[in-house]
Amino acid sequence: MFLAHSPKTSLGVPAQSYRDHIHAVVDRACKNAKAASGSAGFASLLENAVRQAAEYHDLGKLDPLNQSVLSADGKGHLPLNHVDAGVAQMLHYAGEMEDTASLLAALLIYSHHRGLPDYPADLTKDLRDTAIHQNVGSIKERTDQWLERYVDIHIRETNLATREQNNDYKKAANMKILYRMALSCLVDADHFDTSRHYVQSYDTIAIPLQAVERLRLLDSYVAVLGGGDDNDRNRLRSAVYRSCRNSKLPRGMVACDSPVGSGKTTAVMAHLLNVASENNMRRVFVVLPYTNIISQNVEVYRKSIVFPDENGEHVVAAHHHRAEFTEPESRHLTYLWEAPIVVTTAVQFFETLASAKTGSIRKLHQLANSAVFIDEAHAALPSHLWPVAWNWLQFLKKEWNCHVVLGSGSLSQFWTLPEFSNPPAEVPNLVDFVQNTASAEYETQRITYGSVSYPLSLGAISSFLSNHPGPRLFIVNTVQSAAFIAQKLAFVEGRLNVEHLSTALTPNDREATLKRVKARLQDGADTKWTLVATSCVEAGVDISFRTGFRERSSLNSLLQTAGRVNRDGRLGKAFVWDFRLVLDHCLRRHPAFEDSAIVLGELFNEDKVSADYCTESMRRELGMAGGVGGIAKLVQAAEGKMRFAEVADTFRVIDSNSDVAVVDKLLISRLRNREKVSFQELQGGSVQIYSNKRLSLALSAIVERPGIYEWTLKYDSFLGYMAGVIENINLLNDGCAFG
Repeated sequence: MFLAHSPKTSLGVPAQSYRDHIHAVVDRACKNAKAASGSAGFASLLENAVRQAAEYHDLGKLDPLNQSVLSADGKGHLPLNHVDAGVAQMLHYAGEMEDTASLLAALLIYSHHRGLPDYPADLTKDLRDTAIHQNVGSIKERTDQWLERYVDIHIRETNLATREQNNDYKKAANMKILYRMALSCLVDADHFDTSRHYVQSYDTIAIPLQAVERLRLLDSYVAVLGGGDDNDRNRLRSAVYRSCRNSKLPRGMVACDSPVGSGKTTAVMAHLLNVASENNMRRVFVVLPYTNIISQNVEVYRKSIVFPDENGEHVVAAHHHRAEFTEPESRHLTYLWEAPIVVTTAVQFFETLASAKTGSIRKLHQLANSAVFIDEAHAALPSHLWPVAWNWLQFLKKEWNCHVVLGSGSLSQFWTLPEFSNPPAEVPNLVDFVQNTASAEYETQRITYGSVSYPLSLGAISSFLSNHPGPRLFIVNTVQSAAFIAQKLAFVEGRLNVEHLSTALTPNDREATLKRVKARLQDGADTKWTLVATSCVEAGVDISFRTGFRERSSLNSLLQTAGRVNRDGRLGKAFVWDFRLVLDHCLRRHPAFEDSAIVLGELFNEDKVSADYCTESMRRELGMAGGVGGIAKLVQAAEGKMRFAEVADTFRVIDSNSDVAVVDKLLISRLRNREKVSFQELQGGSVQIYSNKRLSLALSAIVERPGIYEWTLKYDSFLGYMAGVIENINLLNDGCAFG
């Protein structure tokens, strides 16, 4: 029996035959490609390329030297590059028939472990392995010498149908996206079957979107919201819901700039379900800028569009942070976009579109034929990444049957600026002009903006806050500043008078904290406390404080903070204060906000602090940065030349690599004992740590699960991993928090 995967006798796992693996990969990869291509004109090219790549991706494993290692309990690496044989066979087919699908299949096979490369100048030469092996000499010559024997064995073992030959395929207008989609189809099938063989994953139940039926559920849910109160806010929410739900705008790109608190979460979902039902779409994506908003939105969707006999986790999936692994021992923990409703972050969504690596690109094919809501679009991406992202969204709309809604209560219409779209694009609005005007007038009656004239030191914050009515929301620019301020307030005022929320907490602890905050806000007598947080709560979170404070960052951020203050307008007019901090080794600056903070100061001086000036604010910020040039031009140039690896390295929503650090001790033990752990459990009990901090923060590798680390410093449910970081900083700086 020829093998594709070696046995692991210590785990009781037998070897997997070459035949079984190839059949399984071909079956899943072809289903992936067919579901992704839909009725696109290039469907035949995509499906045939993926099928050929799936069939021949492991051809080189049939070499006797590789079979010798595969039969020996997986001890040692394969001596010969098993990818080269499949590449060689596809290039042979491509040259023989001038077959575009075979040429694409060669690229896919070449990339199915290492990821998409910077596109070679000559595929027929540059995809071959020219390395010299110490025992067999040239890898290429070895492959060419044995290729016919590999193919004979392959045909005899697999008995698969003869491939379709075609030299007249229709190509996609954007071939870069097609290449990424095709690799996604192949890699998902290969990784899935490998993990399944090693008893680390299992078939998921495909749940249909059922858009029409879920829209009926949503209508019923929305009908009873507001408790029947006939007030301004409820009338606004009802009008926005009707406008979005009944919109006749065709599939494409639309905007929803209804103000904060107007019910966009349910209103836009109604629109997306409508569009999905009319265009035979298979899932809905909700893309959010901050991880903590995910739990809140997911809770709403699970209440409103999940049938009583369904498992809400399977229908509405929450993707909090990166969980993407390429090592066979960890692949089953990779998060996949398989649910009919996927709620994920802007980082995950856009970096997956840009990806070249197999761990992250694996889920991309699930995006085709989907309706997408990019909520709080003003905060989704740094401005220099929007030009190439805008281009991707346009082609997802044109060629992959996608529909995109750009939403925000403080939406910068960047598509009207020549730096992003030239000529300026027209994006119709879901909410009509009359309703938007009424909403804007309501906002002026709800919030007053002010700016503190002097910077606040760590020691002065407590007395400053005591002069303003609570409960209070105090948002700062960095995780470290938030943790030090929360710790200081707890020391001065008592732990019960301060809450803390940032990405220093695991998703499980963030969710618990947010539930506690919401419960306290419902208690009218509980007013003498402050929530210290980062920007993760400024957008999309359904909370309402008496007074708000926002460290100076941008006009958009200030307006979004106002959406967490006096949310229903019952307090008459409330205040949101812009402030600055005295920066030191405890309170840290955020370099990304320097230009936007200067612009906000200008707008305060000119009395232009309102949603009407969001696009103007962005225009000024771009002017200070010299336009979108620099990285934007590098990314656009790399994308144009199909330099996939360069695009993936340059297109960074957060400009740093990060590691998954597990803080839950029981979860760490289960991982080390090779017990089954779901990706939901991994996400819930871990945090993201910048990879360059791996050594200084003493992350310890969980060897049994490559790519996953143990958090070894102090962690608690109040300050999260910053509890350990603060201890280290205080030791180095003689206790700055209380000095």
